[in-house]
Amino acid sequence: MEKTSARRFSREAQKEVEKIVFSYAVKESAILPLLHIAQREFGCVDDDAVRLVAGTLGISATRVAQTASFYTMFSRAPLGKHVIQVCTNVSCSLLGSESLLRYLETRLGVLRGRTRSDGLVTLSTVECLGSCGTAPVMAVNGTYHENLTEEKAESVLRELGL
Repeated sequence: MEKTSARRFSREAQKEVEKIVFSYAVKESAILPLLHIAQREFGCVDDDAVRLVAGTLGISATRVAQTASFYTMFSRAPLGKHVIQVCTNVSCSLLGSESLLRYLETRLGVLRGRTRSDGLVTLSTVECLGSCGTAPVMAVNGTYHENLTEEKAESVLRELGL
């Protein structure tokens, strides 16, 4: 028997969950929308959130974890206040995203794929931000910064108070 979650959705989120689950003929089809709610509610989709979604849908936690791990929009650990994603696809790589990443790691004191110990910054790479014509690109809290240089990146960091 699978372990149950210690977490619960807020009253407002629970209403949203019920409406979503009701709208699907097959409950398992609601995995993605419920994972989005869990991410919003808890700041990540950790093991407890996975168990909560699984229990809500009456499916295995393994099935939910497989789905959560496939999509990069779900974080399995809490994210920093500022989430910096650097594109590493071909266009960005050819135009300097690797050196930009090294600069950001040094400047921010955090390795890619990690959250700084003070919880202020998460630095990660993404396969593609869909802005190849303005490479290299990084998204900061969802806002794109394009045609980056170290100087432009530094300006963005200063605006964030970093």
